[in-house]
Amino acid sequence: MVVLLATASQGRWTRFRLGHAGTREGTDAAGDFGYARSMSARGSGDGDRRLIQAGMVLASELSLDVVLQRIVELAVDLTDARYGALGVLAPDGRSIQDFITVGITPQERAALGDPPVGHGLLGALIHEAEPLRIPDIGADPRSVGFPPNHPPMTSLLGVRISGRGTVFGNIYLTDKQDAEMFDEEDERVLVVLATQAAVAVENARLYDETERKGRELQRLQVLEERERIGKELHDGVIQSLFAVGMSLQGLASSTADAEVVQRLEGAVEDVDHAIRDLRNYIFGLRPGILADRQLDQALTEMASEFDARTGILTVVALDGEAASVLASRAGDVVQLAREALSNVSRHAEATTCRVSLLRGDGGLVLEIDDDGRGFDIETTTWGMGLRNLRERAESLGGMLQVESTPGEGTTVRATFPA
Repeated sequence: MVVLLATASQGRWTRFRLGHAGTREGTDAAGDFGYARSMSARGSGDGDRRLIQAGMVLASELSLDVVLQRIVELAVDLTDARYGALGVLAPDGRSIQDFITVGITPQERAALGDPPVGHGLLGALIHEAEPLRIPDIGADPRSVGFPPNHPPMTSLLGVRISGRGTVFGNIYLTDKQDAEMFDEEDERVLVVLATQAAVAVENARLYDETERKGRELQRLQVLEERERIGKELHDGVIQSLFAVGMSLQGLASSTADAEVVQRLEGAVEDVDHAIRDLRNYIFGLRPGILADRQLDQALTEMASEFDARTGILTVVALDGEAASVLASRAGDVVQLAREALSNVSRHAEATTCRVSLLRGDGGLVLEIDDDGRGFDIETTTWGMGLRNLRERAESLGGMLQVESTPGEGTTVRATFPA
């Protein structure tokens, strides 16, 4: 039987978790738990009084980790055991996930190696509902022995901790002091303590769940407020600015004065810049835009909105794996695609447009291409819109390419490392 326990008489209490080598934080200094000291004075009261005290101790704790440690300490104290442990079961109820101990020093415990998983007599209590009371561990046919450096142990008392039809874990006690084995009174006391422990564990779990839900509710309230502000900015201010920009473009196309046209186009660029700034701000306010959706879903929804708003038929081709790789940079990727689509709506005079995110030879490729009027790359200087696209792509560790032919459309391609 693999049991990692500790000596109560040394006044040291430790715990560790399955799968973690070395020592977890714990209490290894004598005297930290004063209530255990007072309860160990057995001459002045009977077992029932001390059980009531134990129940009060457990009921006073709300932290699950503290409750688990208290259970083992109380079990050792109430039965005068030399060693004690609590094996917390994994969710499947078939093995030990967490093992809390009372006694040996961290150095002695580290020498034992990995914590137990539930073989031998430890496993017997996992699979059998009745308490175990055994005078000689080594003589029991279910025992699998001890690992190297394990302290010698003879007698064993084990009881389940269960409540609401679920087994939470098991209490293991070994080597009753000043006696060869544990008696029926020890078993009765431990069964009652296990019942109290089940209630305390359930209370601690409910408390933890209440705290978690409270934090989650607060977070959701903040996100909802951010969503509301972002929606008002998008549906109100940005749409108004977009209308102003369209009006200025209409004025520019209706005049032959080159200076007026230049000034109006400059004003349109300023409006576009303000819209981009607001959209960046909205993305900062509204993490839920992408927190509740995958990147591919966000791009699909954006393309659908663009189609409905502009009348430009927009198709989407997306690779889910590529979107997953870029998930941590999703906000910037979506904004880059949005800015490219904005250029299509303002300049391309296109009838169709395609948004794609695929794996390419050079990495992950985001493309926005259209069948619009296009332009001559060699003779056209990059305006603010294209410069912003290039800077955003480079800030993500990628590069931007623009391909265009007059009368045949334009392709904006951003390539990111895979």
